Amino acid sequence: MAKYSIILPVRNGGQYVKECVGSILSQKFNNFNFIVLDNASTDGTLEWLQLLNDERIKIIPSEKSLTIEENWGRIRDVEKNEFITLIGHDDILYPDFLAVIDCLINSNPEASLYHTHFNFIDAKSNIIRSCKPMNNDLSGYEFLKSFLTNSIDLMGTGYVMRSKDYDEIQGIPVKYPNLLFADFELWLNLTFKSYMATAPEKCFAFRIHQSTTTTSGDLKLHSALSFFINYLEIAMQKDENFKSVIKKYGSQFLLRYCKGYSHRLLRSDVPNRNGVTVNSFIESTRILAVKLGIQDDYHPEKVFSVGVAKIIDSSAILRNMFRVFKKVYSKPFL
Repeated sequence: MAKYSIILPVRNGGQYVKECVGSILSQKFNNFNFIVLDNASTDGTLEWLQLLNDERIKIIPSEKSLTIEENWGRIRDVEKNEFITLIGHDDILYPDFLAVIDCLINSNPEASLYHTHFNFIDAKSNIIRSCKPMNNDLSGYEFLKSFLTNSIDLMGTGYVMRSKDYDEIQGIPVKYPNLLFADFELWLNLTFKSYMATAPEKCFAFRIHQSTTTTSGDLKLHSALSFFINYLEIAMQKDENFKSVIKKYGSQFLLRYCKGYSHRLLRSDVPNRNGVTVNSFIESTRILAVKLGIQDDYHPEKVFSVGVAKIIDSSAILRNMFRVFKKVYSKPFL
């Protein structure tokens, strides 16, 4: 039996999935199988995978079209090896990913989550930048602090965990619309089982382009954030140290998303917002701050760019001017 399972949920992977699959099958460490959860692809992805005729590949098609949440939810029910890692169809594993991970596991047998450093790449696979540096090991509380303060880059690819731990915590939580924030909850749950061990080598690439975050409806984004705040609120009630970290750093996290989502709303057509405005979203985050008990430290009105976004959104003329400007100048300026 192989030691690792690399799991790829995919629907219509296009050209990206070919590069992704090629990187997986090119691993120097060969003690793995490759599980593909195809979600009724219609672009030839399934047929192309079948033509590879590689004994390491196990394709599990769906009988009908599933939501992204349903397809990723199947991970819990498939037969897996001792360790698993999940990958998006547009990401890439470098040839030494599993070899480095195997050494990391052997030197940190008590860890509950394993990771490596990585690169961000663009649509053409050019490197944009390296990830932020990470400590060799992070306790659950250190991981939580790093997440809340945005001092590490957290993405959905590159994490390795034990299958029994994944199944024990019910896998990636599929309650989140489009799985937004779902991986954050998963990594936190796993890290709090013991700690996360990270190798210094850059062993995979995460692709930045038109992603779920930028194409999800505004209501889904806001709903997912609310689900995640509820998760944090429940965890605070169970663990005083967890609560202490949230009290100290939670406002940084909420302000960051308040700013990011406010700017995203400005780039959305009003008819596609389902009634959400910048002002209504800001007010909804105040309610979330109360849930976490950080309302005294949460002051979005003092963030210049949030205030400007609120002013722009209050005027149809200013909204249109902003959108025209963003078509010409895509870099952040608020």
